[in-house]
Amino acid sequence: MTTALPAAPVLPAALWRDREAAHEERARALTRAHRERAARREAHPVEDFLFTYYSYKPAVLHRWHPGEGVELADAAADARATWRWYRAGTVPGSVVVDGEGFRSERGALVANVGRILRATADRAPGFGCFGLHEWAMVYRQPEHRHPVPLRLGQDATDAVVEAHDLRCTHFDAFRFFTPAAVPRNRDQPTRERQVDLEQPGCLHAGMDLYKWAVKLGPLVPGDLLLDAFELARDIRVLDMRASPYDLSDRGYEPVPIETAEGKAAYVRAQRVFAERGQGIRSRLLAAAT
Repeated sequence: MTTALPAAPVLPAALWRDREAAHEERARALTRAHRERAARREAHPVEDFLFTYYSYKPAVLHRWHPGEGVELADAAADARATWRWYRAGTVPGSVVVDGEGFRSERGALVANVGRILRATADRAPGFGCFGLHEWAMVYRQPEHRHPVPLRLGQDATDAVVEAHDLRCTHFDAFRFFTPAAVPRNRDQPTRERQVDLEQPGCLHAGMDLYKWAVKLGPLVPGDLLLDAFELARDIRVLDMRASPYDLSDRGYEPVPIETAEGKAAYVRAQRVFAERGQGIRSRLLAAAT
């Protein structure tokens, strides 16, 4: 005997339209400064990172999805009824995310995201890197990724790298190490080893939760997408405050990880981000499975 699956919840039109409007308002607030700078052709080394490194336009954040398994009443005449990976619901006039269709087309991607999220969630966090990946990206190299002066100058910055044990576990940070810094790292991360090395204390693993949320598309509810973006934004601020760059003229006080006090401050913030990240990671796993 086959047990019938429980019916998907149906959101009344007034309720889901209110949620959609609230999402749009929150997303526009999160992207407003970037959009205004883009209109003026200005760039910001901290706040624009999530839009340039990940290459996702603000419109991605502005679009609300209810998540899989939620029917939207009276939405058949709405524009979203024509969106990719939406289909008619079980209630006349409703639409629902076509999770089956999305997984059929992008099953390998969903499985890979799930593997990375699950492996990271199950691993103990590491808090001994002190954000030195940004220092390793400028080590013994006069030309840098960001047109911002070094807080300690090149020689003193190089000395900080040489005085520490580099422990970067994240490939997408490691791949920007200068050639002189690469052999100084404790490990040699590769894309293929990402599942084996990714750990929840890593700032970049926390930022990447935004990337995974986008890749999972309509499976991810709108509030989860924006929560992941806000976490990535907040992590980026610490990432650059702890970097070798001098951003004091933009209002970012340094976290001087070359000192004991700076290391302690960095780890305290890192632990908070790791906890926030694990909560979001768990919710993304639920959406992916």
